[in-house]
Amino acid sequence: MKSAANRPPGLGDSADDDSGVPETAEPENVGEQTVSFRPIRDDEPDPGAQDAGTGDPAEAPGDGAASDEADETGGAGSWGGAWAAASDVDPDGPTDPTGPTGSEKEIPLPDEAAEVLAAALGSLKETIAGLRFGANAPGAQEAAKAREEIIAQLDNYVVPRVRMSTAPALVVVAGSTGAGKSTLVNSLAGARVSATGVRRPTTGTPVLACHPYDRGRFDQGGLLGGLTRVEAPGPDTGPGDLVVAASERLPQGIALLDSPDIDSVRETHHDVAQRMLDAADLWIFVTTAARYADAPAWRLLRMAKERGARLAIVLSRVPPRAREVVVKHFVRMLTEYGLGEADRFVISECAVEDGRLPEAEIAELRMWLTGLSVDEERREQAVRAMLGTVLDSFRTRVPALARHVEAQVAFRAGLRADVDDAYSGALAEIDEVTRNGALMRGEVLARWQDFTGSGDLVRTLSMRKPGRFGGKAARQAPERQRALKSALRAGLEAVVISSAQRAAEGVAARWAVRGPHGERLAATPGLGDATDDLARRTGRAITAWQDHLVAMIRKEGVTKRTVAKTTSFDEESLGLVFTVGLLGYGMPEIEGGPGPMPQRLLRALLGAESLRNISVKARNDLRARINTLFDEETLRYARALDGAGIPDETAASRLYQATYNLEAAR
Repeated sequence: MKSAANRPPGLGDSADDDSGVPETAEPENVGEQTVSFRPIRDDEPDPGAQDAGTGDPAEAPGDGAASDEADETGGAGSWGGAWAAASDVDPDGPTDPTGPTGSEKEIPLPDEAAEVLAAALGSLKETIAGLRFGANAPGAQEAAKAREEIIAQLDNYVVPRVRMSTAPALVVVAGSTGAGKSTLVNSLAGARVSATGVRRPTTGTPVLACHPYDRGRFDQGGLLGGLTRVEAPGPDTGPGDLVVAASERLPQGIALLDSPDIDSVRETHHDVAQRMLDAADLWIFVTTAARYADAPAWRLLRMAKERGARLAIVLSRVPPRAREVVVKHFVRMLTEYGLGEADRFVISECAVEDGRLPEAEIAELRMWLTGLSVDEERREQAVRAMLGTVLDSFRTRVPALARHVEAQVAFRAGLRADVDDAYSGALAEIDEVTRNGALMRGEVLARWQDFTGSGDLVRTLSMRKPGRFGGKAARQAPERQRALKSALRAGLEAVVISSAQRAAEGVAARWAVRGPHGERLAATPGLGDATDDLARRTGRAITAWQDHLVAMIRKEGVTKRTVAKTTSFDEESLGLVFTVGLLGYGMPEIEGGPGPMPQRLLRALLGAESLRNISVKARNDLRARINTLFDEETLRYARALDGAGIPDETAASRLYQATYNLEAAR
C-alpha cells in the first residue's frame, strides 16, 4: 500500500493496491514486455460520463470541486484528440527525397536583434561562470547548484535557440522509472534507437531521434551543445554523451529526446534529466496506470506548470477493465491541478515487440506530432513561448543567485571585519604603550640611567671647545649610546610582535564562532599565530624609524637656531634623548626615571614649536610603519578567504548589471 506521502497534495487514502489503482481496477500483467498502449478514439464512449460503479478512487489534489463532467474526449485537452488541421497529413511526416541533407541546409544568420540578445546572454553567462562559492559557507550548495543550472540552460538551450530560431522543435519525453519512455520513442521512430528492458534505470545516455533532414541541426555546438555526440550507446558512454539517431518515420521539424528518469536512483541520471527538461521546447510526460498518482510524477507536472511548458500527457499501460476508473480519476487530478487543457493520450496494455508498440496504439500521438510539424506557425509559437518563458525566469533566478552572493559577501565582510578589528585593536594598544611611558622600564630604563649617569649625555651637548673631550671617554660614549638605542629598538619590537600575536589569536577565536566554515578557516595552519618573518620585518622597520628621526632632527632642529652657534651636539645622542622623551612623556615620576628632563632639554634646544612638529611627525611615521607591518600580516587572511571561494563585494553588482543588460537587449 502506498503511503499518503508519496501522493500529490490532496490525494486521500482509498482501498488501492500497490499500483495506485483501486482494487476493482487492478491492472494485469503490467510489465515491460506486456505494456499495452492504445489511444481513446473520438467515437468511443466518454469514459468520464458515467460512474464506474466500483467506488470512487482517492480524491485528487485540491478541494475536490472539479466536475466529473470535464471534457475528456474533445478539445485541446481531449484524450487522443488530434488537430483538425492534421487530419489528412501523412503520419510518416513530410519528406523530400531531393531536398538538402541536414549538413547542407543553410541556417539563416541571426539578425541584429538576435546578435544583441546573444551578446547579453554571453555576458550573463560569463558573469555567472566567474562566481565561486565557499564549500561550507552559508547557502553555498544552493548557490552552486543554481549557478550550474543557469549555465547549462544557457549553453544547451537559450543561446543556441536565439542563434538558431529555425531549428527543429525539441520535444523531451520524460517520466518516472519504467514508464515506457524509450519504448514510446522507439515506436514513433520505427526503430530501436533507445535501449529498453527490465533493468532500472534503463536509459543512462540521452537519445535524440529526428528526421534525417534535421540531423545536421543537432551537431556539436548547437542545442544540447554541452553533450558529446555519439553514434550509439556503448560501455564508454554516459550521461555526458548524446546519441543522435535519424529516422524517416519521424516528421521534419520535430526531434524527440529520450531522457534519463527523473526519479533515478543515480544522481547523475537525475541531473542529466533536469538538463534535458531545461533544453526542451515541448514536453511529453509519460506515466502509467499503476504510477500516475505517485509523487515523482506530480513533481514533474508541477515543474511543467511552473515553467509554462507546452505539455502533452501520455497515460500508458491502461488495463481495459480499469480504463474508465483510471482515466476519470486522472482527468480529475489534472483538472484540479490546472492542467486540464493539456493534450492527452491513452495507450492500452499490449504486447511489445522488438522494443516497439503496435502502430495502432501510437497513431493518435504520431498524428499530433505530425500536425505540429506541418503547422510551422504553431510550432514556432511554441518555441518562442518556451524561450520567452526561460528568459522571463532569469528575472527571478539571477537576482535569487545574486542574493546568495550577497549573503556570502556579507559572510566574507564579517570575517574581514574580524581581522580589521583585531589588528586595529593591536595598533591602539601600541599607541597607548608608546604614550604612557610603559616602555621606559627594565632594560630601557637601565640603559638610560647608564647613559645619563656616566656623563655621556652632558659630553654630547657642550660648549664649542675643540679637543676638550677625547681618549677613553670619547670611546665609551658611543658604546653606551648604541646600547640605549638597541634597548629602545628591542622594546618597541617586543611590543609590536606581542600585539600582532594577540591579534592573530583574536582573529582565529572570532572566526571559530562564525559557524562550520569560519571554524574550518580558523583551523588553517598559521592563521592563529604571527608570521615567521614578522620579527625580522619589525626590526628593520624600527631601525628605519630611528634613522628617520635623526634625519628630521638634523633637518629641522638645532642647526636652525642661534644656539647652534655656541653649542656643539651629537645628532645620534639627541635622537636618543628625543626618543626617550617621546616614549616616556606620559610616564609617572619614579625614582631613577627620565622624568621631565628630556622634555625640558629638547624644548630648550629645539624650541616648543619645533618640538611639537617633530613629535607629531615622529609618532605618525612610527604608526604608519607599524600599520604597514600589520597590513602585510593581514594579507594571508585575504588569501585564505579568496582560496575558500567566497565571492568579493563586486560579484552581486555584476550579476544585477548583467540582468539589466539582458532586459535591455530583449
